[in-house]
Amino acid sequence: MPVPRVTPFEIRVDRSALDDLADRLARTRFADDFGNDDWRYGVPGGYLRAVVEHWRERFDWRAQEAAMNRFAHFRVDLDGIPIHFVHERGRGPAPMPLILTHGWPWTFWDYEHLIGPLSDPARFGGDPADAFDVVVPSLPGTAFSSPLRTTGIGVAATAELWVRLMRDVLGYERFAAGGGDSGAYVTARLGHAYAPHLIGLHLNFPATVAMGTLASVRPDDYSPDEQHWLTEPGPQQRGTAAHMAVHTEDPQTLAWAMNDSPAGLAAWMIERRRNWSDCGGDVERRFSKDQLLTTVSLYWFTATFHTSVRFYAESFRASWPLVHGRQPPVEVPTAIAVFPRELLRVPRRFMARQVNLARWTVMPRGGHFAPAEEPELMVDDLRAFFRDLR
Repeated sequence: MPVPRVTPFEIRVDRSALDDLADRLARTRFADDFGNDDWRYGVPGGYLRAVVEHWRERFDWRAQEAAMNRFAHFRVDLDGIPIHFVHERGRGPAPMPLILTHGWPWTFWDYEHLIGPLSDPARFGGDPADAFDVVVPSLPGTAFSSPLRTTGIGVAATAELWVRLMRDVLGYERFAAGGGDSGAYVTARLGHAYAPHLIGLHLNFPATVAMGTLASVRPDDYSPDEQHWLTEPGPQQRGTAAHMAVHTEDPQTLAWAMNDSPAGLAAWMIERRRNWSDCGGDVERRFSKDQLLTTVSLYWFTATFHTSVRFYAESFRASWPLVHGRQPPVEVPTAIAVFPRELLRVPRRFMARQVNLARWTVMPRGGHFAPAEEPELMVDDLRAFFRDLR
């Protein structure tokens, strides 16, 4: 079978798309809003108006493009499924191949501040022996992994695509993997279904090989220092039930609005950044308007909201078939980084039944978007875990 052809890729949005965005933002029909300064009903009108104004008047997409294009981007077609990925070769005596998978509403660019330190540690004050060949793909149907016109591409299918990308396209017979959010489920699937090809896994979300498994967590699984997780209020979980329901059951219906209104798209995505990050209710403590709008713009300019959220329907409407019945289901050595404001915190004892748990790090701060919120903590944990597996 011929090796799929890899094509170098430069991010360059047409001027006409920038002009169309500016025109749409200028004509935004804002909804009336009242009694909502505390976000109790969702994104307040005052804040959304400020975001839209910033997007129109001050946001510099060309500067964001230039920053992204500092890295080496590529595209490849895998049997009709377009995949975009960053591939930064490591600078060190024996770089370890590492694929990092984002979730939603993330993009590959949430790993912006990990790519350099992981691929070229000496430049960032680290040990060259810790270098990685860093591969950061866009999930199928998200941003530049488009247009996706194939159904059935969810967690299980993506894990298979990543093996093909790493092994057949890039030539890595064995590789390391890490991920968060739905990317953590892809990573766990890699460790379950493709263990011979995996060196180790790093998860910053407690993903299991089947979502239903989470129902088996028992109160006595929680150690004394984890007991407060059972009673501690979790405002970071606000909106998760509605989010999962509409993305899984009605992704295309929602997409008609999101593909037509940049202000609506921004509201939908930014609310999740606020609710699920360790920001204390002030999203700009963690993400500047420029950072927020770079993420939204990646979805807007590529018109990929619909295929990005179909990933939920393809992944979570039915269980993924297990490849084997051995215990634990993930036999590959696995590290789990526990961030205090993550959507889900499960006890160590439970995760030890799900994966070959080799490292468990309770972080001092950070939420659902850990690579973007706490890149230094992530870099240190990745280096420390994989150092012993080299």
